[in-house]
Amino acid sequence: MDWKQKITYKYNTADTLEKLIGINVILFILTFVFRTLGFLFQIPADFFVEWLVFPKSLLEFAYKPWTIFTYAFMHSGIFHILSNMLILYFSGKFFLTYFSGKRMLNLYFLGAICGALIYALSYNLLPAFSGTGKSYLIGASASVMAILVAVATQAPNLQVKLVFLGSLKLWWIAAFLVVLDVVQIPMSNPGGHLAHLGGAGIGYLYTTQLNKGNDIGSWLQSFTDWFAEFFQPKTKKSHMKTVHKNSKNKKSASPSRTDNQKKIDKILDKISKSGYDSLSKEEKDFLFKAGKDM
Repeated sequence: MDWKQKITYKYNTADTLEKLIGINVILFILTFVFRTLGFLFQIPADFFVEWLVFPKSLLEFAYKPWTIFTYAFMHSGIFHILSNMLILYFSGKFFLTYFSGKRMLNLYFLGAICGALIYALSYNLLPAFSGTGKSYLIGASASVMAILVAVATQAPNLQVKLVFLGSLKLWWIAAFLVVLDVVQIPMSNPGGHLAHLGGAGIGYLYTTQLNKGNDIGSWLQSFTDWFAEFFQPKTKKSHMKTVHKNSKNKKSASPSRTDNQKKIDKILDKISKSGYDSLSKEEKDFLFKAGKDM
């Protein structure tokens, strides 16, 4: 298997979370490539970034409307992307235990939208930002906070093992990060911290409404379905003849949806009591498969 086949195989077998991280990393690399080209050809170094980050100016946003999504895949430095991707990876793994990849994608974009709206409204309406010149929002933090808070709302008592700190409940971690954002608003990067809070708010609302039967991200479905084509493994069409099996055999060969749900509930109870690490490999694989089929 050559390197092209390895990349293709990895792409086809990656889940939504891995591909979200991949897009963030690729755009981060492209940022530095374009900055180098800008230096060599003596053109504005950040022309690539400026077309993808979210502006505070509503007039500028009017002719760059895509930035309400694209800014959430851009980062300003190595620590910025590293911290965001680490939190996205761990919170995303838990999220996929309870929800599907499509819902993760919906919430990622919902977090980006809410973070950008809070940022724009704050910078255009609050007196504290009246003297601010040009300003832009960049980073996946609002989307990441949306996913973290959403899963912490769904499973607040989930035990998470952290180096040097031992086991902590998931809601403690989410609450700490939210409080940290509130405390840092008057210190530095106020627009960024306000955007994080917008993402956290929509994450909490998303889960609470979903548990009531209301999917507040459903209006984004047509857009995310289009975007998700990038996330779907490409499979070759089969030329095999279709065989119609006896419905009775099919019913006896696979467990019913009710049996599957009972097994899922039993595993989720085990996670709440003993943490995700207490699951066997078979249980983790079953949850992962069930999450993709939701």
